[in-house]
Amino acid sequence: MNISLEYYKIFYYVAKCQSITAAAGELCISQPAVSQGLKQLEQELGAKLFIRTTKGVTLTNEGMTLYTYVKNGYEQIVLGEQKLQEMLNMTTGEIRIGASDMTLQFYLLPYLRRYHQLYPDIKVTVTNAPTPQTIEHLQAGRIDFGIVSQPFPVESHLRILPVREIQDVFVAGAKFWSYKQQMLRYEDLISLPIISLEEDTSTRRYVDAFLAENHVKLEPEFELATSDMIVQFALQNLGIGCVVRDFAERYIQSDELFVLQFDKQLPKREICVVNDERLPLSIASGKLMELLG
Repeated sequence: MNISLEYYKIFYYVAKCQSITAAAGELCISQPAVSQGLKQLEQELGAKLFIRTTKGVTLTNEGMTLYTYVKNGYEQIVLGEQKLQEMLNMTTGEIRIGASDMTLQFYLLPYLRRYHQLYPDIKVTVTNAPTPQTIEHLQAGRIDFGIVSQPFPVESHLRILPVREIQDVFVAGAKFWSYKQQMLRYEDLISLPIISLEEDTSTRRYVDAFLAENHVKLEPEFELATSDMIVQFALQNLGIGCVVRDFAERYIQSDELFVLQFDKQLPKREICVVNDERLPLSIASGKLMELLG
């Protein structure tokens, strides 16, 4: 059968209201149009669905059976329309973001604050992980987009939007003050205690690759999970910390730490917003992307 859904809509309202007049009012159509729709449906189904009475209409046994299923189906359609409208109006929805400690702290947080002010009903889930894991989450569809730092694998299906430059530096505390006015070479680091991130991070990979190009390989004395901890170790004079400058900036400004100077500076890199173009963004995610872009 290829019966118009409009007939079922008419049938639903007549059965619900038990009145052709009331159903016509709900549907904003004329009573003859309602009666004609019911007649068409009964003809195409080959069954009588209503008994007309002086007080309105009542369902036949066949009509009651049909109504049981039509009611569930139609009300689910209406509920689906309502939920979709709520998503369009940004009164419901969810976004899933992947970000590292650095990208969250030094880029994403102010945007999340603004987004929450604009759309307080949207649920925001942030998966905190280093850049390599964030890219894995993105490609597996576990997040809508990621805020990552270079370097990371670039593939054709990834949309990459650079949003902020960052600078990697080596910092030290008072114990190493004698190096403050010196112009160093990266080979000089080999004889010093180094504090760095663990190997499975984009920052560590970036610095190691740069040093390898300059024929230097470091064996860190401390390998830590977060850049904040590297700064704290450096403040305790446990070694030379390698971090993105933002993490140490307040201590550099207060002269508790200083930045070692080298004959060649580490090139700046960028924080990027990345999403997979093969996966459409939700309306809620698209609104945040608009703020970020």
